[in-house]
Amino acid sequence: MVITHQLAEGVLYVRIPRELDVGNRAAAALEIEALVHAHRPGRVEVRLPSHHPSPMTFGALARVHRMCQSLGVPLATTGPDGEAPPEPVGGALPDRAHQLEHGARRDH
Repeated sequence: MVITHQLAEGVLYVRIPRELDVGNRAAAALEIEALVHAHRPGRVEVRLPSHHPSPMTFGALARVHRMCQSLGVPLATTGPDGEAPPEPVGGALPDRAHQLEHGARRDH
């Protein structure tokens, strides 16, 4: 297995112990998806291997995010120490994101 996991009180805790690469990114995403479908947790929490994950790790996380979103299962991420990852470059995200229609642009 590329990941480790634990299920406690309806929460699926997933740990990605090391950065993913091209060879194991899909396997990690599939393992997490299989666990979510098998256990139907109320929430999924993914512990990332570093505070600045590789693009391959983000790719797997994006796939898991889409799957969780389609099932209505909240997804949270933490850094390797269990703390929330750092804020995105440029500061915190706005309190309320503006919803746009698919393909819509804000500047016209």
